Amino acid sequence: MDTSTSVTNSSSLHISQFILMGLPGIHEWQHWLSLPLALLYLLALAANLLIFITIQHEPTLHEPMYHFLGILALVDIGLATTIMPKIMAIFWFDAKAISLPECFAQMYVIHCFFFMESGIFLCMAVDRYIAICHPLRYPSIVTDAFMVKVTGFMVLRNGLLTIPVPVLAAQRLYCSKNEIDHCLCSNLGVITLACDDITVNKFYQLFLAWIVVGSDMALVFSSYALILRTVLRLNSAEAMSKALSTCSSHLILILFFYTGIIVLSVTHLVEEKIPLIPVLLNVLHNVIPPALNPMVYALRMGELRLGFQRICGWVMNCPPTSEITLAL
Repeated sequence: MDTSTSVTNSSSLHISQFILMGLPGIHEWQHWLSLPLALLYLLALAANLLIFITIQHEPTLHEPMYHFLGILALVDIGLATTIMPKIMAIFWFDAKAISLPECFAQMYVIHCFFFMESGIFLCMAVDRYIAICHPLRYPSIVTDAFMVKVTGFMVLRNGLLTIPVPVLAAQRLYCSKNEIDHCLCSNLGVITLACDDITVNKFYQLFLAWIVVGSDMALVFSSYALILRTVLRLNSAEAMSKALSTCSSHLILILFFYTGIIVLSVTHLVEEKIPLIPVLLNVLHNVIPPALNPMVYALRMGELRLGFQRICGWVMNCPPTSEITLAL
């Protein structure tokens, strides 16, 4: 047996955990960023939970557009919760260690929720395309069965296509360094610690980016291009304004989401010179959209805003538990 191979294999057995170092270059004072990140996380949780409860509680919001918005709220909660508790543990308690199974599980869940968010934006774009470009056929196309099939397809697509990411990462040999200059188990951050060839891992990551996110992005912007062409052909200014108002909130969030992806991809080119920037942007891109999405929808969608007011009014007028017990 080759001596170098046996040494590598025996050394790899000693690595049972990774060390998440946090934000590279600012380890000494990165805990000061914990407060704004914690506030963003709490805002994301509260706002998205309020959106989901409002959509479920209000019969007027039981429409396909709000159905996708409710799913997006759950995805945002899942995405933020996957990374933020561990980041807060690193910043507050210096709990940097993470076992290999936990790291690979986090890697899988992050990819699933990230691609699911992209898929929901595509569903929302297609929904608005059918509603505006084919309004007479909308009730017959976007049915309850259609909603179930589309949602199920997105869950299966993202769940199955993401499986090879942690599986391929787990097959690599980690024989020396186990410190990751990141706050979370990103695929590229983990596999760069491997002692063997990672070409397949990088190729599959690129494949996912182009096939899943790239195709979603192309279809989303194609849908809105067709919507814009249809809207500009409308003779009524009122109808044009109404059509644009229903799409504006979606388009704002979609532009922010995909612009963030593009900026994040570009910053990886300068990672060796300025490693802090891509890591910080990666963290922010996983927590800012979940906090931003509910605020944009609350400001832009009147029916949802009215639903918020009714829910908040019901909570404020709800009698205390003691009064309910006495009444019984």
